[in-house]
Amino acid sequence: MAILQEEKPATVQGAKQAGDVRSRWQWTEPAVWTDRMLTALEQGVKGGTWFSLIDKVCSARNLKVSFARVKENGGSAGVDHQTIEMFEERLDQNLAQIEQELRAGIYQPKPVRRAWIPKPGTTERRPLGIPTVRDRVVQGALRNVLEPIFEQDFATHSYGFRPNRGTKEALRRVGKLLDKGYRFIVDADLKGYFDTIPHNPLMDRVRLKIADGRVLDLIQRFLDQKVLDGLEQWQPLTGTPQGAIISPLLSNIYLDPLDHQAEREGYEMVRYADDFVILCRTREEAQRAMAMVQKWTEEAGLVLHPTKSRIADVDKDGFDFLGFTFHKNRRWVRKKSLKKFKDTIRERTKRCNGHSLRRIIDTLNPILRGWFAYFKHAYHSTFPSLDGWIRMRLRSILRQRQGKRGRGRGRDHQVWPNAFFAAAGLFSMTTAHHAVCQSALR
Repeated sequence: MAILQEEKPATVQGAKQAGDVRSRWQWTEPAVWTDRMLTALEQGVKGGTWFSLIDKVCSARNLKVSFARVKENGGSAGVDHQTIEMFEERLDQNLAQIEQELRAGIYQPKPVRRAWIPKPGTTERRPLGIPTVRDRVVQGALRNVLEPIFEQDFATHSYGFRPNRGTKEALRRVGKLLDKGYRFIVDADLKGYFDTIPHNPLMDRVRLKIADGRVLDLIQRFLDQKVLDGLEQWQPLTGTPQGAIISPLLSNIYLDPLDHQAEREGYEMVRYADDFVILCRTREEAQRAMAMVQKWTEEAGLVLHPTKSRIADVDKDGFDFLGFTFHKNRRWVRKKSLKKFKDTIRERTKRCNGHSLRRIIDTLNPILRGWFAYFKHAYHSTFPSLDGWIRMRLRSILRQRQGKRGRGRGRDHQVWPNAFFAAAGLFSMTTAHHAVCQSALR
């Protein structure tokens, strides 16, 4: 089985001119990674492990940069009720205290506040961990130091939570493989992955590259953080909480051996965090790939979902991946993704909405543009029907204001034709899709 070759960003073999190294690692944090360190990263360090990293983690510059990103990302207060604004009021003192505790090896993370958020397309809820602001600052500083060390050797077919990679690149690779005749799909689902990662094997994989005892101890302390769920406090024995800044990196570290095993055995795998598919040319190949995944996950202490993991024929069954449903030679918006989108629009187009039509449209347009930017390669029939449904919601609001009941229909299309909403500035996904198609033909 020939493996599609992709250029691996950031990985450069052999010695390079010192002046070029920064351009090859633009995404790394300059407050941590000097040109000399980047050169050592490319050429390899003795024994393949890094020592003396805690001083990089707790440097004043790194902590300040980390706080700036925490502030930019926003978020709620943790169990100590300290908001980002409150932390910033005494920023220098707070960062100095963190630096002192990290250098002394006595920094102790506070419990993670657990919140429950809706799971898109279902009535279920999933847990979200909310660390304190100071813990988020430390985790960000820790990630700035560790990420390049592990990123250097991550597999090319891993796309989730990695610099200069994302869902679009993952979907593009899936599309290319389907076009090349890979029609049988190992559609794998890891049950509760982030909550079930075994701590000891995870730390063993971290130790393959990190030998600084204080850094290892800090990671272990974050893994051992207690969880405050309502009034109940408990300590998880497995997992790394979703919502923690360091969690995506740790999750990629743990699945990286699976990535490389699939690559060694010649399987075409595409992974985004814990969501991955393996594309095969024959059902027999897919069965071998599934057996490999089952064996690996069992040995790694993980569980494949018994009903969601399957082998699919794209021409008969189709499969879901990153918000899309692939079936035959078409790409549709996944039903759960479509439901989530419509729920968002419904919330902003209630008939009792008291805002002007202009303000309603101004609220809708950023949502429509963002959604279209992601799903613009869905099958073309998706967009006219959605545009019509959105106009129906707006006609229903206008109809209500005339004292009429029910949703927009019948003569309402003559009273408020499509051109009326276009003149009012409503974003049209149909028009935007047509422009994308025309651009692709040039």
